[in-house]
Amino acid sequence: MTQTAAIIGGGVIGGGWAARFALNGWNVRVFDPDPAAERKTAAMLANARRALPGLTDVALPTEGEVTHCSTVAEAATHCDLIVEAVPERLDIKQKVYAEIESVNETGIIASSTSGIMPSDLQAQMAHPGRLIVAHPFNPVYLLPLVELVAGDKTDPRHIEKAKEIYSSLGMYPLHCRVEIEGFLSDRLQEALWREALWLLKDGVATAEELDAAIAYGPGLRWAQMGTMQTFHLAGGEGGMRAMLAMFGPCLKWPWTKLMDVPELTDEFVEMVGDQCDVQSNPLTPHDLEKIRDGNLVGIIRALKATDWGAGRTARQHDHSLATTSGLDDPADARDPAQPVLTARRTVPLDWTDYNGHMTEARYLHAFADATDRFMQIIGCDAEYIRNGGSYFTAETHIRHVDEAYAGAVIEITTQVIAGAGKKMHLWHEMREGDRLLATGEHFLLHVSLETRKPSAPAPHIDAALTRFADAHAALATPEGVGRWIGAPR
Repeated sequence: MTQTAAIIGGGVIGGGWAARFALNGWNVRVFDPDPAAERKTAAMLANARRALPGLTDVALPTEGEVTHCSTVAEAATHCDLIVEAVPERLDIKQKVYAEIESVNETGIIASSTSGIMPSDLQAQMAHPGRLIVAHPFNPVYLLPLVELVAGDKTDPRHIEKAKEIYSSLGMYPLHCRVEIEGFLSDRLQEALWREALWLLKDGVATAEELDAAIAYGPGLRWAQMGTMQTFHLAGGEGGMRAMLAMFGPCLKWPWTKLMDVPELTDEFVEMVGDQCDVQSNPLTPHDLEKIRDGNLVGIIRALKATDWGAGRTARQHDHSLATTSGLDDPADARDPAQPVLTARRTVPLDWTDYNGHMTEARYLHAFADATDRFMQIIGCDAEYIRNGGSYFTAETHIRHVDEAYAGAVIEITTQVIAGAGKKMHLWHEMREGDRLLATGEHFLLHVSLETRKPSAPAPHIDAALTRFADAHAALATPEGVGRWIGAPR
């Protein structure tokens, strides 16, 4: 059954939440009194549709319906989760909670506040046990971190339920176990921002120079390791202990003004604003959003290849999507009389070339992933490979039939042309809907990883492969099997 989330507040954060939920198959009801809220949410959804599918190697579920409501009550009625993303004013938030409670007494209320204590938020509620903080990071539809914080009266069950919900959205729920102003991430971010403002105020560096000092150095490390692990690594074999012994005394040096803040005079604010405008020129905020989203997709996908940090969260989301879609069904759960669905994914942003369509290498990438998926289905999974057996590709032939573009949802079906003993001959067809995009023909040999020579597969793999091969023998031979370059058509 499709789940429904209410989003109260349709700004940058609320719109990002709406996109994250909708693209993961939830129906979404949005309330925001701003007359431009629907347009702003639509723009956020457009950005998310372009970027978020590029993080996954399994297609996202069918997009949920986004409905704009005229009142808080209309949005919140009968919702199991109500996301509050209104301005950072306690009185406004408490007024919204009262409106929610007038029509909904059981749903979790998740505040997106970036620093207000949840105990203060829930102080006037009739049912305070269901209020939690679920603090995201912009862009909400791409960045996986969400900080979960409980107030004095929060029922712990709702924190646990929230962990399940946000994990299912491809996010990393970080439980901040101690209620503290600003939580964890913003306290760390603000410390760096305070120092940057002082360096600007004192004329030490420009906004562009300060950003370069992060983007070309520590920022790249922070994309995959936090401050503590980074400095632990910097200590060499001695780790953090060596790091503290070497640089601990520096912490007493006057390198920082973190205990103070420059006065935000009109003149200083204009100076900072002007420098940021010059740094961004001629790019518009929308241009920068597209660049940011593309960079984030690339970074997270790179981390995904090593199963590290945010990449591990994205990989876990892939597994969840594959399980839901049936891609991870074992051999005995498949209909052996039909070609096997081995891929259903969206073409990522970085899979296209200067012509705007998918590059030749990515067709091979997609077909190789489909081969890997079929190997997993018949039992040649990671554990089997660790134990010394696998299939090696001996020959490949790809035909490029039609164009595929970024954002296209492609499906690959696999037919076993022959499968017996050491040999496996597969035929892949890639489609977008009914349109055939490409075919891939792969011939593989089972190999012992100890001898690196062909060997017989384990009996359970041989049986699973033979089951498909025998059933697929009754299917029509695909047009193009055995073709070579320049063969008559």
